[in-house]
Amino acid sequence: KTLASGSDDRTVKLWDAVSGSQKSSLEGHTGAVYSVAFDPDGKTLASGSGDNTVKLWDAASGSPKSSLEGHTGAVYSVAFDPDGKTLASGSRDKTVKLWDTEAGSQKCTLHTLEGHTDRVTSVSFAPDGKTLASGSYDKTVKLWDAASGAQKSSLE
Repeated sequence: KTLASGSDDRTVKLWDAVSGSQKSSLEGHTGAVYSVAFDPDGKTLASGSGDNTVKLWDAASGSPKSSLEGHTGAVYSVAFDPDGKTLASGSRDKTVKLWDTEAGSQKCTLHTLEGHTDRVTSVSFAPDGKTLASGSYDKTVKLWDAASGAQKSSLE
């Protein structure tokens, strides 16, 4: 069992959940790491950072797989959908991005979700993967259709 943590020292650390010992330190971000998430099968780890990027890592080896660029502000939250094919990221730039995690070296943004008026600090998929929730400093939670990127509702 492995746990992951992000740190102000710009690293992602992997920990043995049983012994509590550090297994490895993943370097590559140039800003603080605010969020980490494993994909459902535990093979890929995503990290969101103050350097405006999302990085994907091989969870077993700690090797970097890709860097997802497109946000213009710090990335505060990352979350995989239940099948691991889509990654959501929430940012200081007031947007949520949905990324195709299976695009190989051609990682691409599926959708940029706009509607928040302040930084997005939390993203989470519903268990069925059809809805994405995003929380923001604008004091709203927005619900989005994960397939189309359309806003379904705003909770205030």
